[in-house]
Amino acid sequence: MDIVCVSHLRWDFVFQRPQHLLSRACRQGRVLYIEEPVFDDGPSRLTIADREHGVQVVVPVLERGLSLQAQQQFQTTEIPKLLCDHNITDYILWYYTPMALSFTTALKPLAVVYDCMDELSAFAGAPESLRELEHELFRCADVVFTGGQSLYEAKRSRHANVHAFPSSVDVAHFAKARAIGAEPADQANVGRPRIGFFGVIDERMDYPLLAGVAAARPEWHLVLIGPTAKVDPASLPSAPNIHFLGPKPYAALPSYIAGWDVAMLPFARNEATRFISPTKTPEYLAAGKPVVSTSIRDVVRPYGQQGLARIADTVDDFVAAIQAALKEKPAERLRAADAFLTHTSWEGTWTRMRQQIDEIIAGRMRRDGRRAVSAS
Repeated sequence: MDIVCVSHLRWDFVFQRPQHLLSRACRQGRVLYIEEPVFDDGPSRLTIADREHGVQVVVPVLERGLSLQAQQQFQTTEIPKLLCDHNITDYILWYYTPMALSFTTALKPLAVVYDCMDELSAFAGAPESLRELEHELFRCADVVFTGGQSLYEAKRSRHANVHAFPSSVDVAHFAKARAIGAEPADQANVGRPRIGFFGVIDERMDYPLLAGVAAARPEWHLVLIGPTAKVDPASLPSAPNIHFLGPKPYAALPSYIAGWDVAMLPFARNEATRFISPTKTPEYLAAGKPVVSTSIRDVVRPYGQQGLARIADTVDDFVAAIQAALKEKPAERLRAADAFLTHTSWEGTWTRMRQQIDEIIAGRMRRDGRRAVSAS
């Protein structure tokens, strides 16, 4: 099964849901991952590059100064040519962004998948046309997957075939943190105890909460790993015990988490976080760390309700939750986390998604066969 994916996320930015799923899809067919355009002074063109696991990343490199209409027309014309050049004829068209409808409506896939992993219209800088285009994508999609339960509840009335696939985890990868002893050089000199976070550092973070916790417990060290996006790095909270270590490769994350005493999810409660389902929650659990989070709905359910994460929103409550996590005996928590994670894997998620897609294609072939017989 070949897949042509159109996405707002750069493949090399952060290894997250699209990378987990499409890397597995490569075992069963080719995957072209089409990113948003970049611009330079040369003639417009498509570049294609191989990535690990077999994914081929396509980047439209557009001539600087092109109008939006010209940008869309170039992609509308050139992407079908690219598929023809690579002999990709029977494929799934997989959307992560409704904005891609502006240049993909002429494509003829076997099926259309919308993997709705975030409420993009709530993010800073979202285009005004996004809601309207998402409405159109719901109309033409054969199946909609959502990245969490809250998002499923918000979208299920908009399509007849919506399925919740919350954030999953590569347990074996993150479980390495339980046995790693060597410290990465840039974390080795950070004091203990350490309360850590990894992920994109953007408008979804509760920066006053971070600053308040750091001020309340100057002997604790807050470690944050990840790239910044849509925030001015100069505006981030600064204190001797707050350490921004920058982005790290996915392969290196267990070595950093191994040196943390508590893992945190210090998300703000705003429109951008209303429907998020943080992938890092089960990843922290697989790494064997206690988790403290603000009251993000998809963390409260199921992790908070099952005692797998402590939930706190104010500085005082967050400090108290971390303090309790630092004092706990880990054996019972580890048993509960491991029991929960036995039912959670990206392998299982991909298998169930693939089954949904196979059923759609099989049903379409049966209907086409009946029409062909009837017409004869």
